[in-house]
Amino acid sequence: MGYEEEAVDELWRDVWCHRSQVQRDLNHGAGESFVVRMLAHQGTMSPSQLANAMRVTSGRISAVLSALEKKGQIVRSVDPDDRRAVRVELTDAGRERGRKDMQEIRDAVCWIFSQMGERRTREFVDLAREFSTYMSICKPGEPRPTPEEVRKAFEKDSQDSENL
Repeated sequence: MGYEEEAVDELWRDVWCHRSQVQRDLNHGAGESFVVRMLAHQGTMSPSQLANAMRVTSGRISAVLSALEKKGQIVRSVDPDDRRAVRVELTDAGRERGRKDMQEIRDAVCWIFSQMGERRTREFVDLAREFSTYMSICKPGEPRPTPEEVRKAFEKDSQDSENL
């Protein structure tokens, strides 16, 4: 086994399979946090759009939306353009939950970075950016990207970073 296989095994075992306490705490609502984040990012969505984004059944999304509605964090309304369609949007309480969840994540990550130190944090961010770029062009079951596709992806990533 080469270093690549060992690294994948370590990632699966140590990172992807063992979610952090922060991740578990934020996902305590079994999808509620995801829905709040999606609606905060996308705005008004239909239940089927949310179900597709979560990769869950219509029954599961209905249960999540009912729980959020009971907590006063979302409202469902009839689409004025298509009375057969339902639209879901955040209430002020839902937007506040989204802000609070994101601030809690940010605070936790900042603490982690403070433990890692500036040099290792910057190295980590650079490596995560590079890894993410490779992940964005390497599709399972498809041929691996050509050197030209890799070059273009990194050029785009570089331009996107400059525009932030």
